Amino acid sequence: MKNVLSSLILYIIAYTVVTIIGMLHTIFNIVVLKMKSMKDSTGMGEGYEKTKPWHPLYNIIIFPLFAFLYLNGLEGLVLANVIALSLLWGTITIIIDLIGWVLIKHPWSLTFKEFYVDYQPWITLIYLTIYASPFIAYFFI
Repeated sequence: MKNVLSSLILYIIAYTVVTIIGMLHTIFNIVVLKMKSMKDSTGMGEGYEKTKPWHPLYNIIIFPLFAFLYLNGLEGLVLANVIALSLLWGTITIIIDLIGWVLIKHPWSLTFKEFYVDYQPWITLIYLTIYASPFIAYFFI
């Protein structure tokens, strides 16, 4: 149980870091690069739209790093640990995204279509990256 709890703590930190980076990137685009915000255009605005191709990159850097921290701390690491972490983190991400970005309404929330259709191929690449992160980390251990 201790291992599951520590993996969830590292997951929450990684998810939070990626989310903050994405938000800061959007704010940078709007404030510094003078791109249009949600208020100034349709949808999420140009400032956000221009960050989309970067989202998988944030994830491919951050999640393997945190997976490495978790896996490297395990005694008797086996491939089953890597597979379990992959399934846990990837599945939790899909659930949290649905609840936090679609179902709960807030200024940055999206409709189901905006998140799962219009956000293609980026959301699929993000999910693949998170599922792959423990395997990437395992390669470096």
